[in-house]
Amino acid sequence: MSRDRDDGAWFAPKRYGYGTGLPVAWQGWALLIGFLGLVAALAATLAERHPAIFIPLMLLLAAGFTLIAAQRTRGGWRWRWGDPD
Repeated sequence: MSRDRDDGAWFAPKRYGYGTGLPVAWQGWALLIGFLGLVAALAATLAERHPAIFIPLMLLLAAGFTLIAAQRTRGGWRWRWGDPD
């Protein structure tokens, strides 16, 4: 699989299973680091004091990350058996 393709993908597909692998573009890395930073910030500020706010925010954040990653994965999300694409 060529990693220097300019197909607009931010993430590589997983070799086995369903979903996305590691980022292959700076946009994917920025999205991943931003997501992890927001998770850490929300956990540090809201987790213990306001779980009724924290849990829905985490679900929305995870859903948004998942949707973007699914749309920007090379070849889309589908089950893979280790076949080279």
